[in-house]
Amino acid sequence: MEGIEDLIARAGVDGRRPRAVLAALAGGRWWTLADLVRETATSRRTVEALLREVELERSGDRFRLTRPPSGIAGVTREAAPADPVAHLLPGHADLVATMEELIARAPRGRQALDHVAATADTVVRRALLMDARFWLDGARLLCVGDHDLTSLATALLHPGIEITVVDIDERILDHISGHAERLGLPVRTRWADLRLGLPASAHAWADLAITDPPYTPEGIGLFTARAVQGLRDREQGRVLLAYGASERTPALALKVQHALSQLNLVSEAIYPDFNRYFGAEAIGSAADLYVLRPTTKTWPAVAARVDGLSAAIYTHGPQSVESAGPAGPAAPDPGEAPEVLVGEWPKDVLPRVRRTRLATWLAKPHSGDPRRVAIAVPAGMEAALPRLLLATRAREVRVTLAEPPGGLPGAPLTSLYELAAEGPVVRAVRLAAPETDEGRVLRHILDNAHGKLANTWREGLIRIRDGLTKRQARALVEAAAPWAGEVTVLELPAGRLAGLPAAVRASVRAAEEAVAGVSVSGDAGRPG
Repeated sequence: MEGIEDLIARAGVDGRRPRAVLAALAGGRWWTLADLVRETATSRRTVEALLREVELERSGDRFRLTRPPSGIAGVTREAAPADPVAHLLPGHADLVATMEELIARAPRGRQALDHVAATADTVVRRALLMDARFWLDGARLLCVGDHDLTSLATALLHPGIEITVVDIDERILDHISGHAERLGLPVRTRWADLRLGLPASAHAWADLAITDPPYTPEGIGLFTARAVQGLRDREQGRVLLAYGASERTPALALKVQHALSQLNLVSEAIYPDFNRYFGAEAIGSAADLYVLRPTTKTWPAVAARVDGLSAAIYTHGPQSVESAGPAGPAAPDPGEAPEVLVGEWPKDVLPRVRRTRLATWLAKPHSGDPRRVAIAVPAGMEAALPRLLLATRAREVRVTLAEPPGGLPGAPLTSLYELAAEGPVVRAVRLAAPETDEGRVLRHILDNAHGKLANTWREGLIRIRDGLTKRQARALVEAAAPWAGEVTVLELPAGRLAGLPAAVRASVRAAEEAVAGVSVSGDAGRPG
């Protein structure tokens, strides 16, 4: 008892946390350590310290109290902070059950991306909070990363909202888009490495943005800045942010809040321990939910800071904040001297050659028409390889990765380049112009990867079919690819990219039939 009393005394006014742990144990049920941490939103270290001071009965990885503690005030009381939407949750049991199933089917989290899955209760309560606090009819929500599937929960709760998900994980995008199509939900997906920018179609698009980023100051700053860039409503827009820190590390929370302060954001509300997770036991398997409101000073601050934020934003993997960073790519062979260097190259490598950043290369087409381009891709950014190649119109491209690629990009890149890998270097040689109609349309699309897909596709169809009107071509594109919309090829998830050649083929066949139908109709109306 003395050990327990000492732990509680040292907790001071934050003594509700250890008391919540003891109250949960006093109920007599069996617990696992992970369940007890998540239930009480108390860090694993604090829970383990309390468990060492009590008598436990164990069965495998489960345990329960042998003898309930006595004489400690408050142990039998509920000690959780108020939840603004907990009273609404019982009325949405079916939605929680649906989200439990969707989360169970979702791809496993990737440690290098700091993935930790939120509970089904959490994503439904996020949706309920947005529905209770904001007017969602006709609104747009941007999910800046969505491993938790908040997009699906929100769309199921409120079909009147339009949602865009941007994420680097192709598996998550495929999972979300597949279930959105099956359920008829207004959710569209976009690929993005946020270190390289927000997709063009997501800029100034949303009324609300929500993000659960890597819990480093660098990750919080980057994801929140991108969320702000996604807002179209600069006066009433909001950003919802999930962030958690252990009760033992207030200095880390201070660094994160300083990063938010540098973006000149107002914290309208902070709901303690609102988010619960399967994992992240170091922070109590819980995170607060911030409601942030931009000010007139936010956008200048974002513009000034976002390009200077570090690419090392994670807590694990090659792009962790503690990683040593890349040594830098080797110089191209003298006979392969490029006209443009893209990415972070050492200063002594071809100092007179023009240079540009990866983010700039993806954001807009290069003003010139270089024959050779050399691209350096740091560790942790390999997923950008297909988009970097699509953004390049050079005849020869040399891409240096941190390590040999696991595989080379497939369609539609194989219709644009002859690809080969030599260790960590990928070489791409542009293929000759195709001779088939569908090949010419696809090439026109890929040659203009920065342009809106629906527009370049329409132009390609008109080029190969005399007599096809813009209206007809637009309708053919919409029929073949209703997902084309305002997206660029560079934003398409891998699944959409792979399906692009087949969709183009279908539109070319439909164009042939449309022109033939007009010709027959015209001939039938002429006198014999």
